[in-house]
Amino acid sequence: MLFYSTRNTNNKKTVSQAILQGLAEDGGLFVPEYFPQIDWKSFSNSLSYPEFAAKILADYFDGDELAPQLTAICQNAFNFALPLEKLNDNTSVLELFHGPTLSFKDFGARFLAECMTRLSKERKTIIIVATSGDTGSAVASAFHNKQNVNVIVMFPDGQISKRQEKQITCWGDNILAVAVNGTFDDCQKIVKQSFTDSWWTEQAHLSSANSINIARLLPQLTYYAYTSWLSYQCNGEKTNFIIPTGNVGNSTAAYWAKAMGFPIGDIVLATNANRVILDYINTSKFDPKTSIATIANAMDVGNPSNFERLSFLHDNDWEKFKTNITSFSVSDDEIRSTIKEVKNEFNYIMCPHTATGYFARNQLDDKKWVIVATAAPSKFETIIEPIINEELIVAPQLQELLDKPSHLVKANPEMKEIQNAFINNK
Repeated sequence: MLFYSTRNTNNKKTVSQAILQGLAEDGGLFVPEYFPQIDWKSFSNSLSYPEFAAKILADYFDGDELAPQLTAICQNAFNFALPLEKLNDNTSVLELFHGPTLSFKDFGARFLAECMTRLSKERKTIIIVATSGDTGSAVASAFHNKQNVNVIVMFPDGQISKRQEKQITCWGDNILAVAVNGTFDDCQKIVKQSFTDSWWTEQAHLSSANSINIARLLPQLTYYAYTSWLSYQCNGEKTNFIIPTGNVGNSTAAYWAKAMGFPIGDIVLATNANRVILDYINTSKFDPKTSIATIANAMDVGNPSNFERLSFLHDNDWEKFKTNITSFSVSDDEIRSTIKEVKNEFNYIMCPHTATGYFARNQLDDKKWVIVATAAPSKFETIIEPIINEELIVAPQLQELLDKPSHLVKANPEMKEIQNAFINNK
């Protein structure tokens, strides 16, 4: 299996090369040359999630140096639960936040770290990542104290929750946390620019841990495949997903799982006030904008990188895109009222991002829907506690991080300042 750039199908790499490189030379994103069709009906019911993941990812790693280690990679990366909680007869919640940093990003970040450390044994690697909340903490946790790897995590100063910031800044050692005086899009722009900046490439091998990296998307498709496979065994029906989305990587992964033949029906994208996907569906014009700060801050993305992959999957054809993709934009007030509604009706607490999914669910028909819960509510106590008038329980793995000292530097959104921060914190 080879992977090529969304901008040049002749630019092909092995999966290891694509992981190490992160972004294609032409600025495109790597995608598989085809989607393997999986005979999931023949799978043994006794498969654990890591075993299932390794089985369905095997074709993507076929012939690659990481292939013999894929089972161990999945066993090490996916060592936490992914429960499906039923709210009522036609609404369930897929909780993807039981990893070490309490967000779905743990799946992709840990898988990437397992791959990257195996590929970086002989050379030093610098990973540079932008985050609007949860990616940074997941990447920092996954790569902390890994040999031959330095990580730079940039986040917009003052625009993420205090607990999210603590999860990013509590590591030190090989993790450099940078609070950028700007937006997430400013941080993401620096990441993309760094790949064409000779200064970085002279320091060490440069890669990214954002969802532009193929090793972030591949593990994410596994939980959509796994959930649809389990559900089909129970009810013989396809699973319909509602996915809160910002940079569009998580939702793209669901479409990839569907392209592999798994029993997935409709896929709905829920966004906050950053509605570039919905606007594209309505107008046929992809018009990136400055990101808007919301209480669902991990989705505050005005120029989603993975739109390019999602559009490519639909042949860059607007008619095909809008036929297959439904999206809703949810305001902060609607997020607040939804959190309160769900708590009152089901005694269930949702984070602001997951609440956008439930709001979208209320606009849809009565068939069965699975809402993807992307983060634990306890990471957003300053938002949720005033809404439900209740103190949130802090998970043990979060409390452990909150008790650590912080290490961070501040910088303007300029390449030179990020370079100086890296030099001064080696």
